[in-house]
Amino acid sequence: MAHVAEWKKEEVNEIKDLIGSYDVVGIVDLLNIPAKQLQEMRKSLNGQAIIRMSKKNLIDLALEDCNKDKTNITDLSTHMNGQVAIIATEMNPFKLYKILENNKTAAPAKPGSIATEDIVIPKGDTGFEPGPFLGELQQIGIPAKIDKGKIVVNEDHVLVKEGEEVSKNVASTLSRMDINPMEVGIDLKAVYEDETVYTTDVLAVDDAKTLADIQNAFKNAFNLSVNAAIPTKDTMSTIIKLAHTRAFNVAMEAGDINSKTSDLLIALAQSKMLALASKIADEAGALDEELKEKLSNVATAAPVPETETKDEEPEDEPEKEEDNEEEAAAGLGALFG
Repeated sequence: MAHVAEWKKEEVNEIKDLIGSYDVVGIVDLLNIPAKQLQEMRKSLNGQAIIRMSKKNLIDLALEDCNKDKTNITDLSTHMNGQVAIIATEMNPFKLYKILENNKTAAPAKPGSIATEDIVIPKGDTGFEPGPFLGELQQIGIPAKIDKGKIVVNEDHVLVKEGEEVSKNVASTLSRMDINPMEVGIDLKAVYEDETVYTTDVLAVDDAKTLADIQNAFKNAFNLSVNAAIPTKDTMSTIIKLAHTRAFNVAMEAGDINSKTSDLLIALAQSKMLALASKIADEAGALDEELKEKLSNVATAAPVPETETKDEEPEDEPEKEEDNEEEAAAGLGALFG
């Protein structure tokens, strides 16, 4: 840097000091953010993160010098697009990404801007009285007509597809209809922590899906533990209940009389006896008076007990499952903000 201007040397050193002072360092794009909104976003990050704008080549030089102490941090250089700035913080990358995304706000489309997603004109009343505006809508391809004294869009219409440029006429029409299809905010391109660079496709975690995946994994592990009879603090009670049910079924099938099965076995034997008696009731002298009386009361007798009880499928205990869901949610909150 012998032939570099002094102010550039000072700038690189300041960026190096910033990078060296924080464990988490990222590259952000501040392109198209109005100054007022950028100030508000800086305030929202006050005490949590520092943003420093600089020239790309100076940031590159600072990253190269810091690579000795922060291995692989030069990988951030490949993500410097737009109006580049450094962001430095101590919060984990996932929480940083979530905060920056949540602080983004809707903004009107400007001529020449690129649609980040399909811009759709919704079906229904536009709120405009019949007049020249109808022709403007039709001119840019919006299916509109006059209905009950209002300009109405016939059906949902994709005006600009994702990735296409917004023309001057389209931008003007969207503004008049108070449709703000763009999103303005600090765009985190990549972030470095512990020798690893995380890109947005990794940082964009779906909290609800991740929590559902964790809950499903817990249920699968729970059932595997129960079916394999691997006792843990979560499965012990279910394993014992399942073992009791199976032992009871074996005792009933084998006719083993004990304190738990005697009443049911006797009731079962009596039911079978009455069923047999009913089949020979028409034969003269086959039944004594006592059996005849029992058969006459069979309609009001207790239901015949089942001889088999199916093994209970291992089920997650409600209280345990709820506790683990709360623990999983708390864990996600800690990890992703």
